[in-house]
Amino acid sequence: MSVEKGFTKENLDYYLKELAKEFRKRNGKNTPAEIVLVGGAAILANYGFREMTYDIDAVITASSAMKEAVNAVGDRLSLPNGWLNADFKNTSSYSPKLSQYSKYYRTYSNVLNIRTISAEYLVAMKLMSGRRYKKDLSDIIGILSEQEGRGKSLNYQQIDCAVKNLYGGWDNISEYAIQVLKAALDSENLKELFMEQEYDEALSKQAVLQVEKYEGGKVKESNVDEIIQRALSKKNNGKDAR
Repeated sequence: MSVEKGFTKENLDYYLKELAKEFRKRNGKNTPAEIVLVGGAAILANYGFREMTYDIDAVITASSAMKEAVNAVGDRLSLPNGWLNADFKNTSSYSPKLSQYSKYYRTYSNVLNIRTISAEYLVAMKLMSGRRYKKDLSDIIGILSEQEGRGKSLNYQQIDCAVKNLYGGWDNISEYAIQVLKAALDSENLKELFMEQEYDEALSKQAVLQVEKYEGGKVKESNVDEIIQRALSKKNNGKDAR
């Protein structure tokens, strides 16, 4: 699901505060709930390179009152149904071990504990998703860049450990995603690499949208890389011709 104008760090915090108030009103102050933010929401909470996200995916550990609270806040603030959801559990990046490797973010209204995903595990999730037409791969570079800027650089061993802990190994991670990671770990200018990856992702998204528009429903995980590669090659050949 998504919000038309997207979630920012500021309005995300506001929505979580309102959710905590609503949950406490319905469930009392003696029964806490826990939510682990993943994906774009985890990046917003921990980093500054993303201005917004259009999805709030989470691991939700709470009573049925939480679902009621989510719906109530959504209705009151004109958010879409399921504005905070666990739909990502149906994707390849989900692992039942995510909560185990999460870290504390903050507590709202003394009842709603929010956790996020630690840096190397967030990279592992993005590697597993590895979608060239989304922000998965530029997110990896952005995380590595900001960690480096904080003096807490990630290395391959840390990421390798995270991938194995969550997914048992690298077998289901695409070769392209692995190449992007290796390039980022070897790069002396992550900010420039980040911009290059964002540009490639924008072209990839455009290619996917064009195929969906003119060929109707022919974009699948099995052929999306071929479609994107064809579009990027065409674009690069156009540059060379000039």
